[in-house]
Amino acid sequence: MYEILAAIDEDADGVGAQIDAIGEIADASDEVVVHLLHVFTDNPTGASVTQVESAREAIKRLEERGITVHAEETSGDPATQVLEHAEREDVDQICVGGRKRSPTGKALFGSVTQDVILGTERPVLVCGRGSGS
Repeated sequence: MYEILAAIDEDADGVGAQIDAIGEIADASDEVVVHLLHVFTDNPTGASVTQVESAREAIKRLEERGITVHAEETSGDPATQVLEHAEREDVDQICVGGRKRSPTGKALFGSVTQDVILGTERPVLVCGRGSGS
């Protein structure tokens, strides 16, 4: 069994690219389990991952491919939460969505993707924007 932590946000195009990439891994593996994680930076109402449209779409598309999905949510700093969840679940790989940002934008606002890559020894798959289909 190959376990992937897919850290998703609300960007349907980015999530679509992640699902496509995970589907290719699943096609090449015996069994893939996806830990779908959405990190709320602020969640005073206690919203769940299934209330995020991109998460519902990801769950649907992954399950249609016969992939087991464990959908979870947490709150806090996204990079920290992704790294802690990957460690806790002992996943084989982390899958994150990438965004095009200028070097200045990255320096000013930081990069969750960069923090995840630098904060783990696990392989990290970075997916650009996809078709979302």
